[in-house]
Amino acid sequence: MLFQKNDTVLFIGDSISDYERARPVGEGLFNAWGTSYVADAAALLTCMYPELSLRLINMGISGNNIRDLDARWDEDVLAHHPDWVSVLIGINDVWRQFDSPQMKETHVPLEEYRQTYIRLIEKTLPKVKGMILMTPYFMEPNRNDSMRACMDTYGDAVRGLAQQYGLCFVDLQSAWDRLFEYMHPCNIAWDRIHPNQVGCMYIAKQFLAAVGADRT
Repeated sequence: MLFQKNDTVLFIGDSISDYERARPVGEGLFNAWGTSYVADAAALLTCMYPELSLRLINMGISGNNIRDLDARWDEDVLAHHPDWVSVLIGINDVWRQFDSPQMKETHVPLEEYRQTYIRLIEKTLPKVKGMILMTPYFMEPNRNDSMRACMDTYGDAVRGLAQQYGLCFVDLQSAWDRLFEYMHPCNIAWDRIHPNQVGCMYIAKQFLAAVGADRT
């Protein structure tokens, strides 16, 4: 398992991480982690590895793209002195290109996405034990769908960065493809983006597998 005793693990991203987490910091009493995959992963880690006394923080903000993460990285990530940073970002970077095509200022081109991600990785790695990179996704099994095809290029960029910097990698898009061999995406998310409880747990399970959390 990647995490060690007293490690702080910080999750950052968009609405998929947010899910009504506490403000200003998503940790503490009264379900402060919210109800996303972060809450599921954090709860399972706490139950599975109680002796590690892990500190788990949710800093997702709904609607964020990678520009937003760049703007708040120092305050919302580095200021918490995490040992591990898990990043799930890119859905809005792509989605705005399709649901708001005329509002080009809201679109984040692939190369800007990649270069901003590189800047965040290189800024963070000297200060942490490691990072976990998760691919953005679209719950569309048809790979020829225009938004799915675009999302795959952003996911490929994340894969490439994980390989380049030797980081833990979680391929959520491939995970959804496996699940949807047995069910329709509408069974998980009406908009094919925001998962229900089953979908949140499914993401959490992909995360736990990637970090080597395998206790029952």
